[in-house]
Amino acid sequence: MVGATDRGLAYGDGLFETVRFVGDGAPLWGRHMARLTAGCARLGLPAPDPARLLSEAREVAAGLPSAVVRITLTRGEGPRGYAPPAVVQPTRIVAAFAPSAPSVPAAREGIRVRTCALRLAAQPRLAGLKHLNRLEQVLARAEWDDPSIGEGLLLDAGGHVVSATMANLFAVIDGVLVTPRLDLCGVAGVARAEILATRAVDERPLTVAELATASEIFLTSGVRGIVPVRAWDEQCFAPGPVARELQRHWHALGFPPEEA
Repeated sequence: MVGATDRGLAYGDGLFETVRFVGDGAPLWGRHMARLTAGCARLGLPAPDPARLLSEAREVAAGLPSAVVRITLTRGEGPRGYAPPAVVQPTRIVAAFAPSAPSVPAAREGIRVRTCALRLAAQPRLAGLKHLNRLEQVLARAEWDDPSIGEGLLLDAGGHVVSATMANLFAVIDGVLVTPRLDLCGVAGVARAEILATRAVDERPLTVAELATASEIFLTSGVRGIVPVRAWDEQCFAPGPVARELQRHWHALGFPPEEA
């Protein structure tokens, strides 16, 4: 049980990973652990043992043919106030959930996305981390309740495209695969990392005007995979060859084709 003085509950002082399991395997486990370890180093948290985490994740996911395992790591209990405790005893929570029902049309036909009014604040110290403070994403997701809209596009205070609320964004512009640079804000996803490791990608600031010229746009998520965008606000797109190629790569990693 998490205590009332746990710093994750009180201050969002911690990290989390949301890991897609297929049977007892997680195709992107290594990338999740690399991000978690790097995040612990940046926040000054003791990094958990990956082998122990994998054993715990398999234990909670046992009996589920497919599962989403959330690993939450906080700085643990501490005295009242922002100052971190001198001795850190992290709290670790590992829980498994059945994944949402797969949407074959989303993978095949693409989804609609809207531009959110909320703007992400710049904080280079936290940029890229999957830290526990997700209030910006909560508020952005609260902006719509139309079930036909699958995601919301987030911009930073300067009007540059950053990501979706729960996914990273890629676009093909003038034949070049582009993704926003995440040095000021945003989460560096494991599916994004997989693409950066396997394809030539231009990481750079991306304006709304540039995105509007894209020949294809798609989102990436460690849980949902590669999801094409078929409409952004009033502009329509079609799933393109780059997204299709990366969907095939996703399936080759071990994820079911129908859940790309």
